Amino acid sequence: MKNIYFLGECMVELRAMSEATLHQSFAGDVYNSAVYLKRSFAQISTSVVTALGQDNLSKKMLERFKSEQLDTQFVFAHDTKVPGMYYIETDEHGERSFIYWRSDAAAKKIVDFLTPDLVEQLSQGDMFFFSGISLAVIEEGARERFWQIVTQLKNAGVKIVFDPNYRARLWKNTEETKAQYHLAFSVADITLPGVEDLATLYNVHSVDAVIEYLQKYKIEEIVVKNGPASVVTKHDNTLQSHTIIPVKNVVDTTSAGDAFNGVYLGARLSGLTIENAVQLAAKAAGAVIQQPGAIVPKDIFQLAMAEAAI
Repeated sequence: MKNIYFLGECMVELRAMSEATLHQSFAGDVYNSAVYLKRSFAQISTSVVTALGQDNLSKKMLERFKSEQLDTQFVFAHDTKVPGMYYIETDEHGERSFIYWRSDAAAKKIVDFLTPDLVEQLSQGDMFFFSGISLAVIEEGARERFWQIVTQLKNAGVKIVFDPNYRARLWKNTEETKAQYHLAFSVADITLPGVEDLATLYNVHSVDAVIEYLQKYKIEEIVVKNGPASVVTKHDNTLQSHTIIPVKNVVDTTSAGDAFNGVYLGARLSGLTIENAVQLAAKAAGAVIQQPGAIVPKDIFQLAMAEAAI
């Protein structure tokens, strides 16, 4: 059985339903990707690597992980910390605005839980995924240890996957971000950047510019997401442009890139070609943005993917 580990943060999501009503759920970029991968490729062992608290919301979050058939052996409970939380509103075009509360988030402490024995277990995996948000959330003093762990996994033959997923508010400055992203690109076997992720940091504003910038790194597989326009991939010096049919009924763009990532990686782990993986991943993203919230109802998502021949 193939397996993949998603390291990062899951948060408590509060969504405005009306002026007086909030809907509470759970979401976070790596968690979202893990959910959509597992829903699409049940045969892949899909694990979340994170830290929660010991409060009731943490317990409910853990139960949610299990209900999505995610492996939770690397979900740890911190004695005093709690999950981060965010509030989201969407406008009439499906665009989002957020307010975050994560200063006391347990996920910041995840590296503290990764003992040498546990890292050895992670070394048996097929893929290890983290994002720019994962990096930003990890405490600054723990990042050196994090990179030691990632290097150990890579040396053991685990494919390292990095999605830049840049969020400026999580970083002290762009210099800090670029230093961490340089380390990430240096170890990545697969990277899944969006053009907008790199525009601010590196002044690259097109797919071609992103590909050119990443040329200096030894990345085996580059997947550049260019919004609804296209996806461009580079693998073994072969450049491909994949046309994406845009969705007309955009309700909420939350988690579109996360769904793409999860289904793409699941497809690749299952032996599908890059072209087929991109098309299935785009179908997943299209299904997600036609529903409110980061995690859409399972039946609606799986019906959409069944139509895409998964």
